[in-house]
Amino acid sequence: MPGPPASRPRPTPKHTCSNPASASSSDDGDKVLNGHISRKEDEDRKRSEGRLPPGQALTHKFPVLHYGAVPDFDPNTWNFKVGGDVEREIHWTWEEFQTLPRVQLKMDIHCVTRWSKFDTLWEGVSIRALIDKGLIKPLPAARFVIQHAECGFTANLPLEIVLQDNFLLATHFDRQPLTPDHGYPLRGIVGHIPGRDDLTTPYFWKGAKWLRGLEFTAQDQPGFWEQSGYHNDADIWKEERIR
Repeated sequence: MPGPPASRPRPTPKHTCSNPASASSSDDGDKVLNGHISRKEDEDRKRSEGRLPPGQALTHKFPVLHYGAVPDFDPNTWNFKVGGDVEREIHWTWEEFQTLPRVQLKMDIHCVTRWSKFDTLWEGVSIRALIDKGLIKPLPAARFVIQHAECGFTANLPLEIVLQDNFLLATHFDRQPLTPDHGYPLRGIVGHIPGRDDLTTPYFWKGAKWLRGLEFTAQDQPGFWEQSGYHNDADIWKEERIR
């Protein structure tokens, strides 16, 4: 579960796995990387290209931020549920989920804690592709999608954003399976595709780690952090961090 901005006290969650949040630093300093440009030079370049949202700082690391312990994964008992306002409720085992059509996606990710990581490569399952193939059939009333993750964590998004090219159910990062602290075996991801200003881009917390299901709904249901005061829309370009 992504963590909250450092400037706001951590809420007492209704559900956690057990332990408090963990984090790693996003400060790369200004050192030269592999004989190439420094973090600061790279950041200035991304800003000049219009790719760095307001209030953000570039990192070459991949910080770990979540509330609760990393949950265990058992491929023999894991399942993924699609329910709510759909024609037919679906349950996929881990073996079945791995047979779903896959795509690769490169995009920039922007955390509400103010770090941004650019040109990240992901692989996973597109919700829009599953709907196009008739594997998921939302009812006409469906307007929102609630991501349900381990430990009762939820994240909410409008259906129109979940159907965009920049939302994915990811199993791989940088051509490798997700690591446990980044959401293995499955997480939602949402980011900015350079040049695709037609797409709405929320902060990275709007993609839930350790994902176990999707619920299509007619009414919005604020997620874990939204219930604690974080912005429901979370648009990176508008700096919608906290209500």
